[in-house]
Amino acid sequence: MFTPSTVGKALDNIHLLLWDFWLTLVNLIMPRRKVGAVVPVGSAGYAGKWPEYIEPKEGDSRSCCPGLNALANHGILPRDGRNIKFTDMAEKVHTTYNFAPTFCRFVPTYAANMLGRSYKTDTIDLAELNLHNGIEHDASLLRQDAHFQSDQSKPDLPLIRDFLSFATGKDATDKTLILTPADLSRFSAKRRADSAAHNPEYTLDYFHKMFGSANSSTLLCIFGGRVDDLETFLMEERIREGWEPKALEHSGITFVKFNRTAVAVEKGIKEDLPEFEREVKEGGGGTSPV
Repeated sequence: MFTPSTVGKALDNIHLLLWDFWLTLVNLIMPRRKVGAVVPVGSAGYAGKWPEYIEPKEGDSRSCCPGLNALANHGILPRDGRNIKFTDMAEKVHTTYNFAPTFCRFVPTYAANMLGRSYKTDTIDLAELNLHNGIEHDASLLRQDAHFQSDQSKPDLPLIRDFLSFATGKDATDKTLILTPADLSRFSAKRRADSAAHNPEYTLDYFHKMFGSANSSTLLCIFGGRVDDLETFLMEERIREGWEPKALEHSGITFVKFNRTAVAVEKGIKEDLPEFEREVKEGGGGTSPV
């Protein structure tokens, strides 16, 4: 049955899609942002100058999302990670990472709906994003499954090292290792096979599979897959001095562009790869906590 609430959400989604299509067209017409000035003038991180990084202290709220945690660690969002307006979260993600306003609106709106709150008027503590099978899900590339890791706010460093070791690409200029879409697909396949074999509560529906591939695709769209930048970002949840988004689009990364990468990553995931099946059977998966 249709209700005013469901109709309103449907209209919001239609508006968001039309807006995203328009921004995609704008990106085709308008000049790209200049290297060194991707972050807007007056915003934290302009010209690669980031606010002081301070590790979270006891009592601070952190999430399963390294991007949001980094914003709090640098004071771009409140350092305690608490009482953050959904609208402020959207704005800071846009200016820091150059995601299009549509993407920055969609994710906080999804989180607000997940928690039964209003995107326009309410607030969130970062740890509330750790609700299992909300945004957080099994077979993550950066955290062990909730069955094994109760505190999803902290990165699993051995898992991240394993993930980064899958990089096969190299930057044409400085030969820095780079993660490719195929690398993300291969490691995602390994994580899913490992979780399915060891986690008795393992669940990963189609929505969360796509959500996971979309999350991992940000590492390509925004960081260019560069391992040197990602090592700091993922393990310390810190933005390196001098870093700026690799996405130069005038209006930022839209859903239209972003989804092309996410779909390619998901299509490349072969969960029945013999090498991973063999590793799991022999207990040599490398990422399992058991």
